[in-house]
Amino acid sequence: MVLLAADGLRNDEITARLNCRREVVSRWRKRFFEARLAGLEDLPRWAGPRLFPLAAWDARRAKIFDRRAPKDGIVPFDALVDQFMSQAPYRQAQRVFLIVDNGSAHRGKRSIDRLQGAWPNLTLVHTPVHASWLNQCEIYFSVVQRKAVTPNDVPDLDAPEAHLLAFGRRYEQIAAPFDWRFTRQDRHKLLAKTDAAAPLAA
Repeated sequence: MVLLAADGLRNDEITARLNCRREVVSRWRKRFFEARLAGLEDLPRWAGPRLFPLAAWDARRAKIFDRRAPKDGIVPFDALVDQFMSQAPYRQAQRVFLIVDNGSAHRGKRSIDRLQGAWPNLTLVHTPVHASWLNQCEIYFSVVQRKAVTPNDVPDLDAPEAHLLAFGRRYEQIAAPFDWRFTRQDRHKLLAKTDAAAPLAA
């Protein structure tokens, strides 16, 4: 990166040539500018305990339920579910649909039985395998990665935890509820259009 910059390439040109994010190029150029070759050495990494972010997203109300845990798994995931299911309006709702991917903490029939045993009004819905782009929490985590955790040079776990939780509160303020209006009739109209256009494509 630094050699390409020395050759006169701009950040966007370096990004395209090396197939990396612009923030990465900016960070390494800045480190070289400030400390020359010493700035290119690896920074000491945090070797202490890890921190796992967990989040649930109410797409209808634009509400985030997030928490951090020292490990990933069933216990932290169930604690996240308890976090929102124990309060209104979820606790009193006739049905709550929880859409999840196929992660090990909530995969298969055992997870359905476990969670519906704790919360009878909860219906667990799994997205198709390899379809994380459908999962609103995965989309939220991609925003978090771009906006809140890059770069990830942190002195301890308290700094990113506070930063991530503050980012969640800010995201709630700017996010809009997801207003799903695509009905079964809309689907039939769309399919009719697709069927009508199919002979033209052949």
